[in-house]
Amino acid sequence: MSEQNITHTKAVQDFLAEAEEIVEQLGTELADLADMAESGELNPDVLNSIFRGAHSLKGLAGMFSFSGVADLAHNMENLLDWLRLGKLNLTPKLMTVLFESHELLSSLIRLLASGDESSLDREIAACVTRINACLAPPDKQSAVSPLEALGLPAHIQGALTEYEEHRLNDNLAKGRTLFNIHTSFDLTTFDTELSSVTEILKKCGEVISTLPSVGGNLETNIDFEILFGSKLPFEELRAAVERDSVSVTQLGSGMVLTAPQASSSTPVPETEVPVSKAPEKPQPVSEPVAPMPQVPDDSILSAKSMSRTVRVDIGKLDELMNIVGELVLANSTIAGVTAKMRNEGFSRMAVELGKAAKGLERKLSDLQKGVMEIRMIPIGQLYEKMSRIVRKISREQGKRVELKFFGADTELDKLIVEDISDPMMHIIRNAIDHGIEPRDVRVANGKDEKGTIRISSYQKGNHVVIEIEDDGGGIDVDKVKKKALQKGLVTDISSVSDRDAIDFIFLPGFSTNETVSEVSGRGVGMDVVKNNITAISGMVDIETRKGEGSRFVITLPITLAIIKALVISCSGRTYALPITSVLETLLMTNKDIMTVERKEVVQLRETTLPLLRLESYFDIRSSDEAPDEFYVVVVGVAEKRLGIAVDDLLCQQDIVIKPLGESFKRFRGVSGAADLGDQRTILVLDIGGIINETMRSGS
Repeated sequence: MSEQNITHTKAVQDFLAEAEEIVEQLGTELADLADMAESGELNPDVLNSIFRGAHSLKGLAGMFSFSGVADLAHNMENLLDWLRLGKLNLTPKLMTVLFESHELLSSLIRLLASGDESSLDREIAACVTRINACLAPPDKQSAVSPLEALGLPAHIQGALTEYEEHRLNDNLAKGRTLFNIHTSFDLTTFDTELSSVTEILKKCGEVISTLPSVGGNLETNIDFEILFGSKLPFEELRAAVERDSVSVTQLGSGMVLTAPQASSSTPVPETEVPVSKAPEKPQPVSEPVAPMPQVPDDSILSAKSMSRTVRVDIGKLDELMNIVGELVLANSTIAGVTAKMRNEGFSRMAVELGKAAKGLERKLSDLQKGVMEIRMIPIGQLYEKMSRIVRKISREQGKRVELKFFGADTELDKLIVEDISDPMMHIIRNAIDHGIEPRDVRVANGKDEKGTIRISSYQKGNHVVIEIEDDGGGIDVDKVKKKALQKGLVTDISSVSDRDAIDFIFLPGFSTNETVSEVSGRGVGMDVVKNNITAISGMVDIETRKGEGSRFVITLPITLAIIKALVISCSGRTYALPITSVLETLLMTNKDIMTVERKEVVQLRETTLPLLRLESYFDIRSSDEAPDEFYVVVVGVAEKRLGIAVDDLLCQQDIVIKPLGESFKRFRGVSGAADLGDQRTILVLDIGGIINETMRSGS
């Protein structure tokens, strides 16, 4: 299959996954709308939901270049918009047109799902003609609007949309009382408080419009005007929403609003407000319309799903992965029992059991691979969030910033993608605030006035690398060193290398910003970045050149669910090392160890490798003498390499990493624990954290 065909097939699958859900929801809501048409009580929320569904389907189809679906959804959206604005009455004939449109949409999507792209252009054209026949020019508005007698402030009346004006008129026509509810909330909690008041109001009537308003204290509060229609008496409504921050005013001179029997140009007493009864709408154009060609009955009436995609809660996948992990451990136990039986003379039974265990292991491997593939998602799903952040912060900072993405198809475990989103956001916020210079500075330095941030991702072995690069001023290393000296982190900056100095920015409370902004400069953020990335067994490195920009390189494991580990022993204790970080193992003696600047190293081919003794790192006291021969496990993450001296290499085994809990969260060098299947629990080493700490301290 050609690359173009593969891309097209993937586009169809992506479209079907979302479109089927939208069309099914449209069908359910259209049925509800038909019931309302019979009862005469139209719920605007249902109509708005159908309108939004048609709008979403139009945009989705347009994105994937399915013009037939997009055209039909667009015309259906127009018809629904006229209904929303009260330009059409919801008649049985109109409902028939909506149902026919929905059935044709279902058929179009079903044909795409089956791979049959035969044209339904005639059917679409006939359906569009029927829709347009329903769209007659709206009535001319009456000379005097009933809204004028409500006494709405000019700034509110001028801000109302055509739809909101229609909803006000409709509430008046139904004899409801209209209220103006003024609210004032604290800036830090206004979203939750406004939602709370809105939910209460929705139970009492219809929230027609919510508009921001000018209050008395702009520095600490934000005000809103809510236009609301209800049949509740004034006192009862006021009691329902009564609180210090809410005041209720009944519109129309405080009187109950009723619709007159006939319109008149004479002045109306204050006790009434003139409300024009909704005039009869013109009937649809009477030109003969060709009957809509029928699509095959089986394509309309079939209840079979159009796509083969299902949405699964990540929590259910976690449960499934845990079960797979337990099965892997159980299989390891069976393999251990098989080995014991073979050693104790039950060779025949051991052979049969061994064959069964091998078969089970292959099936478990396939099951594990399948569950892992389900959990994997493209990292490009994060890119849209980052784009919104860049636009928002760059506007606040008065800077022009362009965001460029590369490698959006690179896949990561869903949970890792979620955990990496906040660190990426912090890095981008700092890049805009600290890195990208103001326009005049950039122009003076010969740069484009528009700054650029590049986010790229790619797979490297068993890891995924995410790079965030800006073309700003870079990190002022000298300024970082001076700040470290002021804080007492070093006593002599001349002995601090640039590499070590950059690591200072990851310390809690460390910031070179002299002023505090809303974006950064409070000394928080970069330590969170480091901790969050380390928590998922990742690493972060910084490369910077003054005047040219900075690059953050984040290296992450593809998944943390089930991993293969090298089980090692050291001073009588057993540990697990993720095999993805193990490069090779060496058998050495004490004669192979050299000392360079009071640090132990070993020679590995043409390079010098720093050596870490695990018993020293964990401060393990052992009564046994250190063996003359020992193993060195060469581990690496990104470009960093380290040799770990251990007593013995026991085996390789699939393990499920379990978190240690809050009590052991800050325990260095350990990422979790794992069961070996023989009732033993061992610690899993955090290779990234150990390498970072060892390289920094030189231990």
